[in-house]
Amino acid sequence: MGDEANRAAFLEIQGRMIEHTAKLKQVQTQMRNKEGEKKRAFLTLEELRPLSDDSNTYKSIVLIRGKKVTHFFWDFDFYIMMFFGFVLEPKSVLVKEQEQKLKDSETAIASLQTSKEYIEKQVAEVESNLRELLNQDPALARQIMSMTVM
Repeated sequence: MGDEANRAAFLEIQGRMIEHTAKLKQVQTQMRNKEGEKKRAFLTLEELRPLSDDSNTYKSIVLIRGKKVTHFFWDFDFYIMMFFGFVLEPKSVLVKEQEQKLKDSETAIASLQTSKEYIEKQVAEVESNLRELLNQDPALARQIMSMTVM
């Protein structure tokens, strides 16, 4: 009976570890993306600031449209049409947009850092629970160590 309870506990801990690890990877990916956005905004500001206020500055735009089509051979095809262009904008508007992007990225990174630290604590707790379980049941530890990953 104890063996079955320990196996069930191991599977539950393993599931939590997988879940927390996936969440941690997701948060780390989001942080990398926000760091990239922050860097692009910073570099864009570095290029905009030295320009005179009466300089012609342009904002790039991308329009994306999707169209669902029923074809003779296929039920649903989805086509995406993308249009790229530039719009003349005053320098002040572009600077404000980039400053806002920079600020939003920093806020998001701080929030994600808090989430990351919380998830890392959860992972450490799960690891501790796993160590405790394996110390209580050496037979289960030997069984797990003898398993091969396929």
